[in-house]
Amino acid sequence: MSVPSAGQFASHRLPTYEVKSAQLPLVALVLRSADWELVAQNILKEFGPEGESPDFFDHDALVIDFSHLDAATPVDDLVPLLKVLRQCNLVPVAVRGASPQWTAKGLELGLVEAPIEVHHVRHPEHVPVVSDVVHEVIREVVREVPGPSTMVVDKPLRSGQKVYARGADLVVLAMVNQGAEVVADGNIHVYAPLRGKAMAGARGNTSARIFSLCLEPELVSIAGVYRTSENSLPEDIQGKPAQIRLSNDGQEKLLIEALSK
Repeated sequence: MSVPSAGQFASHRLPTYEVKSAQLPLVALVLRSADWELVAQNILKEFGPEGESPDFFDHDALVIDFSHLDAATPVDDLVPLLKVLRQCNLVPVAVRGASPQWTAKGLELGLVEAPIEVHHVRHPEHVPVVSDVVHEVIREVVREVPGPSTMVVDKPLRSGQKVYARGADLVVLAMVNQGAEVVADGNIHVYAPLRGKAMAGARGNTSARIFSLCLEPELVSIAGVYRTSENSLPEDIQGKPAQIRLSNDGQEKLLIEALSK
């Protein structure tokens, strides 16, 4: 029997690393105002350490989206905004839709330039569709959040209590009182009065929905698009069985609809 040489052993060793494409969960901060101080104040009020939902994010990677701002927006220091985002447990990694000047500023701070997301058209099921990963990675990951399991809560939630169904739907069989929060990466079903805060699609699932047999919420949110009790619900919805979903016209608008009897 011949004994393999050291060189033969070396040729069969496993490589020390591999470089592969990866699809990672990302959230996007879509800027709609160039008043950076006001933007920072509003973000901290909602998601900061002393804000209304301080635990909403869990060191999620973030893309800063400038596509809704005027290209002539004066270039300013991004550092204060990045500091605020990190205070909210967000990790800024990229900019997109920015002017060359803003992009250069982001690159100086270690961010990368992400491509503008592409809205693709549905094809018949029998036609194979090949996604352009470079252009779709952010869109696909944000929209497609797996939720194979369901968390069930069968006790009332009091003020100050919070339940988060990570990667799952949430079913609540008792009242969600004012000051309580229910959060899910998938759908939220409340088979009782919903009087606290409900945030479905917490990691970007725009197909998620909220259902309640008695809708009286302080705040509702689908994939980050939210509405507070400051905007009163219509009389045919307030305190009635209803569902909440996002419009499918690309306008990121919350639709609140009565459930048919």
